[in-house]
Amino acid sequence: MRAMANHLAIEGLAKMVIKTGALKFGVYELSSGAISPYYLDLRLIPGEPLAFISVVNMLEEIMTKIGRGEFERIGGVPTAGVPYAAVISYKMRKPFIYVRKEAKPHGAQKMVEGLLLPGDRVVLVDDLVTTGQSLIDAAKAIRLEGGLVEHAVVLIDRLEEGAKRLEENGVRLHSLATIRDIVVKLRELDAIEEDEYESILERISEVH
Repeated sequence: MRAMANHLAIEGLAKMVIKTGALKFGVYELSSGAISPYYLDLRLIPGEPLAFISVVNMLEEIMTKIGRGEFERIGGVPTAGVPYAAVISYKMRKPFIYVRKEAKPHGAQKMVEGLLLPGDRVVLVDDLVTTGQSLIDAAKAIRLEGGLVEHAVVLIDRLEEGAKRLEENGVRLHSLATIRDIVVKLRELDAIEEDEYESILERISEVH
């Protein structure tokens, strides 16, 4: 789901992507094993305080639209989603939890860190979604410990069937923008070349 059709937000996010060098072109193997002509490293945004707080504010707006009374906790997806989720939790005064990539080999061997009570509704936060597998795995881990997950919030949807797969797993995706939104704006700003623009649109069309 496109949570925001705000052109100013899209332009702001597009400029952050360029300023931080988050968008790179070449030949990249994604975590899914797919080959992509571009790589989007949104882990760079938290390193720029002004860009980071701007994105956090936009994500918080999505959370507000979901409804403060619709969830008890905010969950960070490892590892890129954790800084966003932690700051949003602080701002919204909602408890923060995060999901490990794998259970600790010692102690309680938990997958979910933080207090999670049976029936707690959790909104997941990640930087972007490709296939949606990381979010699906996080939702499963939380559900196994008695939590409920119906919503996930990300900065950018790469439009590679992630939203569809999440929906099939009972999770509604909310994104600030799609990669198409971003590259259209970047081309308008003359921040990327025509062949770079076309390579991303071609990647999107290959998936659909």
